[in-house]
This record gives sequence, structure tokens and C-alpha cells, in this order.
Amino acid sequence: MTPFPSLVPALPEILLALGAMTLLMIGAYREDSTKLVNICAILLLIVAMLIVARLPDATTFGGSFVIDSFARFMKILAYVGSASAILMSLHYQAREGQRAFEFAILIVLSAIGMGMMISAGDLIALYLGLELMSLALYVVAASNRDSTRSTEAGLKYFVLGALSSGMLLYGCSLIYGFTGTVSFAGIAKASAQGGGIGLVFGLVFLFAGLCFKVSAVPFHMWTPDVYEGAPTPITAFFAAAPKVAAIALFVRVAVGAFPGIVPQWQQILVFVAIASMALGAFSAIGQRNIKRLMAYSSIGHMGFALIGLASVSSGGAQGVLGVQGVLIYIAIYLAMTLGTFAVILSMRRADGMVEQISDLSGLARTNPALAFFLALLLFSLAGIPPLAGFFAKYYVFLAAIKAGLYTLAVLGVLASVVGAYYYLLIVKIMYFDEPAKGFEPMPGELKAVLGVAGLFNLLFFVYPAPLLNAATTAAKSLF
Repeated sequence: MTPFPSLVPALPEILLALGAMTLLMIGAYREDSTKLVNICAILLLIVAMLIVARLPDATTFGGSFVIDSFARFMKILAYVGSASAILMSLHYQAREGQRAFEFAILIVLSAIGMGMMISAGDLIALYLGLELMSLALYVVAASNRDSTRSTEAGLKYFVLGALSSGMLLYGCSLIYGFTGTVSFAGIAKASAQGGGIGLVFGLVFLFAGLCFKVSAVPFHMWTPDVYEGAPTPITAFFAAAPKVAAIALFVRVAVGAFPGIVPQWQQILVFVAIASMALGAFSAIGQRNIKRLMAYSSIGHMGFALIGLASVSSGGAQGVLGVQGVLIYIAIYLAMTLGTFAVILSMRRADGMVEQISDLSGLARTNPALAFFLALLLFSLAGIPPLAGFFAKYYVFLAAIKAGLYTLAVLGVLASVVGAYYYLLIVKIMYFDEPAKGFEPMPGELKAVLGVAGLFNLLFFVYPAPLLNAATTAAKSLF
């Protein structure tokens, strides 16, 4: 008789699922369900703190679900990012008349999928987590039913997401066919013996599906349209938490399942990283809508994050250094992105939200504090020292240099220089152009997110040890 699997490692996801179902039932029978949105954010933060309290390292469900330091690190980022996105939506929903409690519950359900992705130990768990996350994202992208742009964004994301899922499933079937197993440990044993061209083909299709989820070139085409069309709080969510989970899955698959064929997947990641950085840097220059600009910025930043993964060798100190660079980068990227979107969500006048970069003209004179924090975050996104964004790029470039990928590191620096142009252009517009009409006062929850993100980016260099140590411990747990 097969023993019943331990549920303790999956306790955070179980709590989130029970909480989401309970809140859904309460919301369906209550007339005023707006408080449920706050409860969803609190639920995510409680679960994040539970993980901080260190669930023991464990594997359950026959090796399908893994809890280790890497999983804890990335889940905390994903859940905090999801909770922040819910908090940032409160004022927006109230002003736009979209007090739908289902929005927050869908984000919680998506967060459960993220947790499953981050802890995936085989191809079945990988696909279940990916689809659970994605199905909720398809719905929230089209949540504003009165907007044709939102409906179009949801439809585009759904159609292209279905295509990417098909590619990913085809890759999984090839990998299973050539290895005879779906577990990452079994695939690693098979790949250590070479695996053959069939396994490499499966790897290519699997990576194609994962590239879609992180919006890396050449599977980035959905990102600008979906970012622009979706309601702004949804765009903030898309740019933050799902990227964390997708990068975590990318790392776990590459390092955990294919350590025996590093040269093959390293070539793929080098190309993807260079193409993403280049497209993100050059395509953002001509953008006039700040949400589209952030979409291209996101594509570029995923390219930088993948530099760290491309720098992973077959293990040892170099492998730890590469994964550590990815983890530090994605943590700092999350803070920069949430802070920037807090400012974008505050771009509201009496006649509604505005999204054009020109609307920020002269912001330094109409709202000096907001202009200062946005400039701070833009400098950090550009990688200007001593802000946190500089150290994020420093660690991935260091990993690339240690791995002998000098061309990749040089191209990354050049892409940073090009990308700095459009970030600094916004700073110039805020500080030197004639003032446009001022924005409405910033809501308290947006001030909180902006303040935390801004101070983290500003003061990271003073005491970076907690993040560096946590990232190192998480990276070591994979090897």
C-alpha cells in the first residue's frame, strides 16, 4: 500500500487554495465584498511569513514537489510581489468602479500556480503550475470588460499563451520519450550520458515555452500590447510576480534536469539573453506610452537575468555564482518594478488615468517628492551606482566574466548604456520641461509601496548582506 504523501511541504499552497475558495464563497453571498481584497493581500503576506519561518527541506508527492532554500527564496518574492500588486490596485478599482473581489482571488490562485512552478520536481508539476498561473492571468488581463484594449490584451495573451503551452508540452513529450522519465533527477541522469539529438530538441521546445513566460526574445511579442491594454494594476502584477516564478522555473529546469548538457542549453541562453537585451534597449527608445516602455524594459531586464543562468557551468563555485546572480537580480528587479508602477498608478487627473510620458513634464515642480523617487528608480533601472540596480547587473556580469563569457558581458554593458538613454530622458522631462497639469494626491498604499521600494534601492549598498547571504544559500541548495 502506497503511503499517503506528506502535505507539510505544500502547506503554503494548501493554505492559499483553502483561503481563496473560502473568500470566493463569502464574496458570492455578500453584497459588499470590497474588504475581501485586503484579506487576499494579508493572506499572501501571512503565507510568505510562514515560509520565512523555514519550512523544513523536503520532497513530497513522489519527488514532484520540492522545498529547499531556493524554493523558499523565490516563493517569498513571488508572494510579496502578488500581495503588493493587490494593495496597489485598491484605489484604482475604487476610482474606476471596478470593485470586483474576484480580481484579488484570481491573483491568489495565480500565486498558487507560481508556488507549484517554483517547487516543481518533474515535468508534470512544471506544467500544472504553469497552467494554473497562466489561466488566472488570461482572465485578469481582460478583466475590464468595458475596455476594448483590455479585451484585446486578454485575447492576445490567451492565444499566444496556448501556442507556447503547446510547444512546451511537445518538448516535455520529447524529453520523456528519450529519457523514459518525467522527474528532473531521472532526466539529469539520462542527460549525463549524452541524451542524443532528441533530448536537445525537447530541450529547445521546453525552453521556448519558458521564454514566453519570461517574455524573452523571440517569444516577447505579446508583452507590449498586453502591458498597454491591461488595467494598470494588472500590468504591475504581470511585470513583477509571474516573472519571478518563471525565472525560478527556468533555473530549476536548466540546473536540476539538464546538468549533463550545459554547453547545449548555454548556447540557447546566450542568444536569448543578447537578443532580449538588444531589443529591450533599442525598441524602448521610441515609446511614448510609459506602460509600453516598461514592457520593453522588462524584456531587456529578463535578458540581463538570463546572463546569470547562462554563466552556470556543470556545478561547483561557478554554478553557485551564476544562480546567485540571477536571484539577486530578480529580487532587485522586483523592487524596482513595483516602485515604478506605484508612480504610474498615481498618474491620475480629474478626468482619469494618463499614460503618456509627456504627462510627467515638469513633475519636479508640481510634486518634487514623487519626481525624486521616480528618478531614483529610473537611475536604478539604468544600473547607475550606487543604487541597487547597479549591483544587480554587477553580479550577473561578474558571473559571466568568471565563466569566460566575455562577449556576453561586454554586450550586456553596451545594452545598459543604450537603455540608460530612455530612462534618463524621462528624468530630463520631469526636471527640465515645462510643467504639465499636476496629478491627484497619491493614495496611502501607493506611497507605502513606493517608499519601501525607493528606500531599498537607495540604501541597498549600505547593508547588502541579508540579500546576498540569502541568495547564496538558495543557490547552493540546487547543487
